[in-house]
Amino acid sequence: MKKIIETKADNAFLTEIKTIIQTGRNNAYSSVNSLVVMTYWQIGKRIVEQEQRGKERAEYGMRLIKMLSEELSKEFGKGFSERNLRNFRKFYLLFPDNKIWQACLPNLTWSHFSCLLRVEDENARLWYLKESAKENWSSRTLDRNIGTQYYYRLLQAPEKEKVIAEMQKKTKDLQKTPFEIIKNPVVAEFLGFRKEDSFLEDDLESSILSHIRDFLMEMGNGFAFVARQQHIITDTQDYYIDLVFYNIELKCYVLIDLKMGTITHQDVGQIDMYVRMYDELKRKEGDNPTIGILLCSETSEDIARYSVLHDNNRLFMSKYLTYLPTKEQLKIEIEKQKAIFASQHENNSEESK
Repeated sequence: MKKIIETKADNAFLTEIKTIIQTGRNNAYSSVNSLVVMTYWQIGKRIVEQEQRGKERAEYGMRLIKMLSEELSKEFGKGFSERNLRNFRKFYLLFPDNKIWQACLPNLTWSHFSCLLRVEDENARLWYLKESAKENWSSRTLDRNIGTQYYYRLLQAPEKEKVIAEMQKKTKDLQKTPFEIIKNPVVAEFLGFRKEDSFLEDDLESSILSHIRDFLMEMGNGFAFVARQQHIITDTQDYYIDLVFYNIELKCYVLIDLKMGTITHQDVGQIDMYVRMYDELKRKEGDNPTIGILLCSETSEDIARYSVLHDNNRLFMSKYLTYLPTKEQLKIEIEKQKAIFASQHENNSEESK
């Protein structure tokens, strides 16, 4: 196929257009992100101001948060849970001078500030704030650095370069992606978008999850689709479960977590945690214990892992297996979708030549 780009002028023109698009995306991200953070800070400020008018502040504050959450959630969705409202309040109390954190935008998102809220030491909190903005850390990098006491280790280290190099190496895969605004569930939630479906399908993991969802629905066997990337909120952190189904025959939720690399003990622990969380936060009276399925595209013997928790009788396992897809079925489906994905991208590459 003849190449469309024939001259250096064409190539320069294409580069210029790409730059315009990327600049536009960056500006859009900066604008939306700044509005999200400012909105939450203003909500926190008003909550604090309103609380100060109450005589019994602690009791009044609890009633105020509960009332706000119920009313706001009806109109604006799940982003205004009691836990989130408490975080907005804490955000204002920890950063009453908005000039301090505004200077760090647009490199920081609300997810960054959520991480900073758990740092009790004010000096450490301000250092993490400024360092995150300066080094353009992703929220996952910041979360890891806070959890590993990076500030204190760096402060005490005689050879700071080694500590910095180790951190950069271990957080390399946690850095920001060009499409973070589209995939950022906080931004999507703020704008009122549905979070169940990915807005970007140009990656292998997202493509496989879409097809696994359709595959299970086509199988029948009582599967009802509930959510994609379902947001689960606890008192300490936010979690996102890849796929959630409800099986009518089994009367239980089925959670699916996909890992593209070789399976690890941490992966098993994560799906185990998801199941426990789901049983506590989502499972209703009459539902059987939640099932967790961990899918791995590379290690065949661990392609599917099932967890039935809370010390239930092992007979549940044999009963569930009559309705759930087998390891072989799941493995075949994943490999099929990997091949389709590779073929599509190969064809796209050929057409662009």
